[in-house]
Amino acid sequence: MLDQLTQLVQQFGGDAVVKNNAIPNEQNEDVLNETSSSIFSGLQKIASEGGVEQLAGLFQGGLIDSTNPVVQQLSQQLSGNLGQKFGLNSDTSSNVAGSMIPQILNSLVNKAKDPNDGSFQISDIINSISGNGGQASNIMDTISKYGMQFGLDQNADGKVDVADAIAVASSKGGFSSLLGKLFGK
Repeated sequence: MLDQLTQLVQQFGGDAVVKNNAIPNEQNEDVLNETSSSIFSGLQKIASEGGVEQLAGLFQGGLIDSTNPVVQQLSQQLSGNLGQKFGLNSDTSSNVAGSMIPQILNSLVNKAKDPNDGSFQISDIINSISGNGGQASNIMDTISKYGMQFGLDQNADGKVDVADAIAVASSKGGFSSLLGKLFGK
């Protein structure tokens, strides 16, 4: 997942980093790499500290902006890292973090939700940031719980899982209907 995340950082880093006169050109690549690793480690930290509902909430749809607690936590961490590692002043590092993190997370979530884009899968993202451990199942359980609230339990077994996805895929509207319900589209 880190490779895909790095690609998103490169995609959105043009204005915030490369065209930013407050960041020396020779530091552009290092700042972009730090952005990738800070976001990844920040997501891992949220998962390890029990932020299951926060992470599951990212995948529920809607615009991810500066008011989102995950964005705030990641922005604070990245801003601090950029200041500490590259000597960037707090305004510059805050602006880089504040502009890039919402864009990157929105793109990440939209790609994960898009059934036609196989580059990101929600389960792969969850497993990657949670280390395939208990947090992964907790996050997926939380997503399942939200799915229950949206009426996605197709076989009435009390959970939203692959069997429900298969039931929807074989029904009218197909899998995109299931994702649409889950992610508010």
